[in-house]
Amino acid sequence: MKRTFCWLAVFLTTVFTMFAQGPSPSPRADDFDVIVRGGTVYDGTGTKPRQADVAIRRDRIAGVGDFKSAKANTVIDAKGLAVAPGFINMLSWSTESLIQDGRSQSEIRQGVTTEIMGEGESMGPVNDRVREHKIREQTDIKYDITWNTLAEYLQYLEKRGVSCNVASFIGATTIREYVIGFEDKQPTPEQLDEMRELVRKEMEAGALGIGTSLIYPPAFYAKTEELIELCKVAAKYQGKYISHMRSEGNQLFQALDELLRIAREANIPAEVYHIKTAGKKNWPKEDELLARIERAQKQGLNIRANMYTYTAAGTGLDACLPPWSEDGGYPELFKRLRDPAMRAIIKAEAKIDSNEWENLYLAAGSPDKILLVGFKSEKLKPLTGKTLAEVAKMRGKDPIDTIMDLISEDESRIG
Repeated sequence: MKRTFCWLAVFLTTVFTMFAQGPSPSPRADDFDVIVRGGTVYDGTGTKPRQADVAIRRDRIAGVGDFKSAKANTVIDAKGLAVAPGFINMLSWSTESLIQDGRSQSEIRQGVTTEIMGEGESMGPVNDRVREHKIREQTDIKYDITWNTLAEYLQYLEKRGVSCNVASFIGATTIREYVIGFEDKQPTPEQLDEMRELVRKEMEAGALGIGTSLIYPPAFYAKTEELIELCKVAAKYQGKYISHMRSEGNQLFQALDELLRIAREANIPAEVYHIKTAGKKNWPKEDELLARIERAQKQGLNIRANMYTYTAAGTGLDACLPPWSEDGGYPELFKRLRDPAMRAIIKAEAKIDSNEWENLYLAAGSPDKILLVGFKSEKLKPLTGKTLAEVAKMRGKDPIDTIMDLISEDESRIG
């Protein structure tokens, strides 16, 4: 039976704790701000749903049980509705939209009350190089970057006012950009010390751990050992490692092995972002992927995974190009795309099904399965919602040439 949900935007730690405790003792009358009465409670613990009232005092769940005799400033009739703890979006990219509009309506109206940021890139720490990069990448939402740390960014959001709970991992990409830049090179011992120190400061200020997104430059350039060292620092503060792994396709098992190695050597819990097998030829790997995670759990590693509920992916159009093409950052990529000789090399590599990098152009299956969104240029925005195949046909060009042209013209990763 289809059931309508009534969402409670409240502090989640208390929600889960109180829901798991079962019915609460009878409270004093007039002791609540809100009572959600008569709904079917799904408490998130896996127990059977039950009909109950939910009493709220300020921003905390005060009890779950029979409160029919209690009074409150607001009573919500939830008969025929389902009542559940707010959902946690483990991979939120509301980093900029919450600056524009802190109400978070697109999330709240779907029942999401906590947004977790930091998939590789985070809003801090920030130095002049990172600040310049973030400002250059702004699209429709323009804002000044007045903070220098991730903690200061979260305080900035809190001061402006947001309707949801917000937390963030430290983006390993952002740490790398801060210390090394956008080049394909490894940190010196002194630079690695600086990276560790940045992580330490953010962890002490309340960050959740280290987040990576390893298919994208400059994160792609980081060696496993670098990530282990950052995670060792986060682990001292009960942090977690969470990763968009280096491959979700041809090198899927090798990518999982890397995550497991990081978890083991840094002694840190780890989680796989949006677990999947990408590219049709890799679909049969799914059962073995899950089996390997379960084996790691039995060996004592704390490994988890999250997923989204659709058979698609969202990323930048530059993920169709080899990572070396972005060595030095986006300005260098644009130069290469405007150089006929370099374009020819990039195009040739983009057509090869390689184990050296995650080729999302080939993983998509065909150009008509690549939907174009996220243009920065007003001139190109009319193409929003069209497929790559449609735009290539409109322009009379090869799909990969079209990808390179669009990125060059928009001067962004598009998406």
